[in-house]
Amino acid sequence: MVQGDQPPHDDNLFRAFANALYATVDAPVTWFREKVVEPNQKKYPWYHRQFRRVPTIDQCYSDDPVCDFEANSQFKRDRAVDSEILNILRMRYEDCMMYETPDHLTVCKPLWEKYKDAEEAWFIKYGDLGAYADARKAYMKQKHRMIWEKRHGPLSDQTK
Repeated sequence: MVQGDQPPHDDNLFRAFANALYATVDAPVTWFREKVVEPNQKKYPWYHRQFRRVPTIDQCYSDDPVCDFEANSQFKRDRAVDSEILNILRMRYEDCMMYETPDHLTVCKPLWEKYKDAEEAWFIKYGDLGAYADARKAYMKQKHRMIWEKRHGPLSDQTK
C-alpha cells in the first residue's frame, strides 16, 4: 500500500462493526494518553529519583543548620550507594565462586581484587564511624587521616 492510499473497503459487516466498536473504546483512551499523560510524564532515562548535589559539610557555615542537614542527607545517600556497590561486587565474586568451583581461585581473582580494593576504599571513608555516623564525623576522620599521612607517610605503606 502506497502512502496516502486508503485501506481497502471491508465488505464484511461483522468486521466493520467490530472495528467501529474498537474505535469507540480506543479513541478516548488514546486521546487521554497522548494529550494528558505523555505531556506530563517526566522525561528521564532512569527509574530512581535523582537528587541534586548539595554543598559538602566543609562548605557549610557553622551556624547554618539547613546546609548541615542537606550535607548529612547527601552523606547518608552516598554511603547507601557505596554500600550497595560493595554488596554487588561481593555477590558477583560469590556467584563466580559458585559457578567456577574447581578453578575459582584463578578465574575469580580479578573480581576478588576489585572487591578488596572497593572494600578498602569503603572502610577508609566510612569505617569506624559507627551506626550514627554523619558528615561532620566523616569529615573529621578524613582530616585526621590526612594529617597522619602528612606526618608519617601513606597508610598503605605502613601495613606492608
